[in-house]
Amino acid sequence: MTPPYLPKMINFLRNEMSLSSEAIQLGIKQSGSDSGILPIVLWQYGLVNSEQLDRIYDWFEAYIY
Repeated sequence: MTPPYLPKMINFLRNEMSLSSEAIQLGIKQSGSDSGILPIVLWQYGLVNSEQLDRIYDWFEAYIY
């Protein structure tokens, strides 16, 4: 089951972070069933830097709360 935040996170990654669809799909594939680790996977693969990772988590925190 897809978490309710995932489509909005993908939209954020694509539109605000300018990640390609291919990069996002790679991250989703490598995350497996735990999409909560998607930002970490993107960082591990060098698709986002540490500042961008912080920005993703800031977005996620604002979305959750």
